[in-house]
Amino acid sequence: MEEDIPKVLCPFCNRDNDKVIDSRSSENGGAIRRRRECLACSKRFTTYERSERVTRLMVAKRDGRRVPFESANMQRSVRLACGKRPVSEEAREQLLRNVEDAIYRDFEREIPSMEIGHRVAHALRGLDQIAYIRFASEYYQFSPLAELSRELDELQSRTRPLPNESGLFETDGAAGSSASP
Repeated sequence: MEEDIPKVLCPFCNRDNDKVIDSRSSENGGAIRRRRECLACSKRFTTYERSERVTRLMVAKRDGRRVPFESANMQRSVRLACGKRPVSEEAREQLLRNVEDAIYRDFEREIPSMEIGHRVAHALRGLDQIAYIRFASEYYQFSPLAELSRELDELQSRTRPLPNESGLFETDGAAGSSASP
């Protein structure tokens, strides 16, 4: 009796006859990268194996509704905040991956939407100050202009860490989740 073994189709010839040439950890241990060679057409291609998040995380909205967590919402917000800023796609993806990983690590079933916003704002603050202000002005809904002005003054008074410098008490890029931005 033949087992139902999942097949990987070659993207070039669409056959399922390949061998794994190399396997290694990728994305900081979040995935396994496998380099494969098709035995039918001899072309090489890469596949990634990632663990699936089976728990469905719910977001508690400000108005009391509960909706499923969708990382696409964070992606859209970060893309809009970064706008035409000199922030690479890789940096945005890394920021989103770090925030999402921290959310799934720290929350089991439900997360307040404010917490997601705080974490994204904190991460953007370290990535690009203008992107942070764009996100924060929309997310925190600064009502009087004085609130926005205070936030700008606070940003200007902070010393900027060097690119490879880590915080003294922070454990990852999404730390400080309970503090305000």
